[in-house]
Amino acid sequence: MRDSDPELTLGVLTVNAHKGFSVFNRRFMLPELREAVRGAGVDLVFLQEVLGSHEHHSRRYSNWPASPQYEFLADSIWSAYAYGRNAVYPHGHHGNAILSKFPILHYENHDVSLGKHERRGLLHCVLDLPHRRQQVHAICVHLGLRETHRREQLHALAHLIKTQVPDDAPLVVAGDFNDWRMKGHPLLANVGGLREVFDEAHGRPARTFPSRRPLL
Repeated sequence: MRDSDPELTLGVLTVNAHKGFSVFNRRFMLPELREAVRGAGVDLVFLQEVLGSHEHHSRRYSNWPASPQYEFLADSIWSAYAYGRNAVYPHGHHGNAILSKFPILHYENHDVSLGKHERRGLLHCVLDLPHRRQQVHAICVHLGLRETHRREQLHALAHLIKTQVPDDAPLVVAGDFNDWRMKGHPLLANVGGLREVFDEAHGRPARTFPSRRPLL
C-alpha cells in the first residue's frame, strides 16, 4: 500500500474465492463465504478466481446464485464492483474482481498470462472517495505458480504502476501473489514507495497458505 494522505483509512480484505468451492472442490460454499466477507466490515474486497458464469455448475447446484459470483458477494454492502475476465472456457469464465463501497470511476483488466494453462490478470480500478482531493487506485493481482512467471508479472505490475498511477496518488495492491519465497517485496518497495501492510504492522509477512494450517 502507498498512502500519500495520512488521514486516509481503508479496510481491505483479499480472498481467493476458488470459484466458490472448498479445498479440492469438495463442497460449494459461496453462501458461507459471503457471510464471512460481510462480517469483515471492510471498504474494499479484492477477489481472485471468482466466477462470472458456469453453465455446468449452475445446473448441478440448487443454491447456485442467479447473478455472477462477484455480484452475489457484493450483495447490498458494496455498491460498486468491477470484474476482469482472465480465463474463458466453453461453459464459463472466471477472473479477478474488486468490490467497493465507493464509486469506481473506471477500470481496466490487464492480461499478464504466460503460457497456455495459467490465465492471470491485473485488475486496475480508480476510486472516487468523498471529500478526498485525490482518487484512490486499487489493483487486484493474481500471479502465476511458477517463479519465472511471477517475476515477469511483477515487472508488468511495476510498469502499470509507473505509467498509470500518479506518483502522489494513494494506491492499494492486493491479491494472490503466490509469492511464498517473498521475492516480490523488494521490487514493489522500489515502485513508488509501496509498503507491505502486514509487515509494517507485525514485523513479518502474513502466513496464509495452506488455509487450514498456514505455514507459508
